[in-house]
Amino acid sequence: MHPALDVRSLSIAIDRTSLVHGVDLRVGAGERVALVGASGSGKSLTAQAVLGTLPPGSAVRGVVELGGRTVTPATPRQRLGRVAAVQQDSLAALNPLVTVGAQLVAALRAARARGSAADGGLLTRRDARREVVALLTEVGIEDPDGALPAFAAELSGGQRQRVCLALALLCRADLLLADEPTTALDVVTQARVVDVIRRRLDATGQALLFITHDLAVAAALCDRVVVLEAGRVVEAGSMRELVRRPRHAYSRALVAAAARRVPGGSTGPVAASASPPLGAAAAR
Repeated sequence: MHPALDVRSLSIAIDRTSLVHGVDLRVGAGERVALVGASGSGKSLTAQAVLGTLPPGSAVRGVVELGGRTVTPATPRQRLGRVAAVQQDSLAALNPLVTVGAQLVAALRAARARGSAADGGLLTRRDARREVVALLTEVGIEDPDGALPAFAAELSGGQRQRVCLALALLCRADLLLADEPTTALDVVTQARVVDVIRRRLDATGQALLFITHDLAVAAALCDRVVVLEAGRVVEAGSMRELVRRPRHAYSRALVAAAARRVPGGSTGPVAASASPPLGAAAAR
């Protein structure tokens, strides 16, 4: 079986400045991988290369494959059904001229149409709306019925982020690419969203590329981790091994920062779910 994502020797330059250098990244079918690094490490640029959304004029070398097929910015339809994204800029990710409800219902019906035989047939708008309301409730939208007729600009940043997560989950793509999906959320909602993602992945068997600066959140979701520093992969391996025995100095700093947050509870239930491996790392 082909991996959900296979990135080989990816290098990116913008305005003749090299920002990503020879990145190799593989996410197997059904696998959950974290791409971790500080702001400016190249995480989001790597995600944009996968999604075909790099700025015009970007110079890109290397190969990006989704489900065994090479994709390029010139072939956006090759990504259909293969990858769904939760992007950092939730306002830009949503259509400002279409209500939230219409976007979610359309995405769900389109996903069901692609796999109608396996999913029990096409959905009516009424049934799709019912599923959308249930998922919005699941991701922490307190008034989902009130959110449906709203436009993106009428929602708070945290609400938009949760809508984007729901939109990506509804697409049922082979790979869920989540770029800092919990950044705009309070710690209680963070934990809720992480739990939703985990349960959805368990149910669907989708693969996950979880992009974050927060190792504690990543440890709650992912089995494997790739650490980026200044556009280069400095360490990669199992999450358990990295938090227990980080080899690179930058990885050790990430583990120490996450471990410091666990005892004080500043990452809430998310930290609690990650505390056994992080605690072991801190104790060494």
